[in-house]
Amino acid sequence: MTFPFTIHATDGAARSGALETARGTIRTPAFMPVGTAATVKALTPGQVKGTGADIILGNTYHLMLRPGAERVARLGGLHAFMNWDGPILTDSGGFQVWSLAGLRKLTEEGVRFQSHIDGSTHMLTPERAIEIQADLLGADISMQLDECTAFPAEEKTAAESMRLSLRWAERCRTAFGERGDAQALFGIVQGSTYPHLRQESAEGLKAIGFDGYAVGGLAVGEGFEAMCAVLDATTPHLPASRPRYLMGVGRPIDIAEAVARGIDMFDCVIPTRSGRHGQAWTDSGPVNLKNARFAEDSEPLDADSDCPASRDYSKAYLHHLMKAGEMLGSVLLSWHNVAYYQSLTARIRAAIAAGQFEDFRAMLAAKTAAEAAVSASSD
Repeated sequence: MTFPFTIHATDGAARSGALETARGTIRTPAFMPVGTAATVKALTPGQVKGTGADIILGNTYHLMLRPGAERVARLGGLHAFMNWDGPILTDSGGFQVWSLAGLRKLTEEGVRFQSHIDGSTHMLTPERAIEIQADLLGADISMQLDECTAFPAEEKTAAESMRLSLRWAERCRTAFGERGDAQALFGIVQGSTYPHLRQESAEGLKAIGFDGYAVGGLAVGEGFEAMCAVLDATTPHLPASRPRYLMGVGRPIDIAEAVARGIDMFDCVIPTRSGRHGQAWTDSGPVNLKNARFAEDSEPLDADSDCPASRDYSKAYLHHLMKAGEMLGSVLLSWHNVAYYQSLTARIRAAIAAGQFEDFRAMLAAKTAAEAAVSASSD
């Protein structure tokens, strides 16, 4: 197996450790800022690195359409193209295949779809997904091509979708081949909310053999309790010796609960998307800086933060920027949010190392519940 993965401490099922890649160490649990189109929206690579991020995520679907995977390869690969020298994980395009269902046709061979940009037709197969990610973009961690099963799904539909993803997983593994310690390939567990299908998927992926294992098909409308139930049914069947990645999740409470169930890696668009819409994330949830109550609030978002956006600008100024439509507001709030998520995972790692993760988890749950109660009473 490539990329040594060492678990340094455990607290219940929660674990902290390190995944060693050729481009640097990924401290786990890890949150990966999403750099869909070769950029973490509104932030420079230096700003992202300054928040403590060890790894970022790129998107196969979007990059293959614009500027084109072959063009990125001619320009030196994704790391050189976007000036990021740390590890990059690329998703395979499976989620976009799901979200753009009206523009695609799914077959055993792969997915034929129309570009949402110009209507041009493209074919994404397991082999092409690996070529784009590993060979052209030069991702440190590539993901198998999968079908992200829609929710809700009948059991028969979920089973057929999961088994198609398993067959594609085998083709991806073959196409990826052996790459020494330079690159890694992760498989993706599917099966909707059916525990026996999740187990079947996990066992099938283990039989093929991957460098890491992701849980896909969540954050698609199933809800918090269902997500936790799926993780309860899935993570016990994934190898303890390899990293586990929950795709597309989520809120701080989602991350804490997933860590409690043995998950090591996360990604989500929430930090930058929220920042562009005037929201700053905290342990209690998002704070809307557009709210009039911040118009004369001279306090920063977090006076103790190492992040300049969190520490050096008043809430009143951030409120003004968002109300005035100034792009600096989106920059500062996105910067704060990415820094907050890195702080969150750093505190989780420290809590696990100190044997205090359950206390941290309980604190976060209590703050989330209190904020939800306040929001409900004000509706």
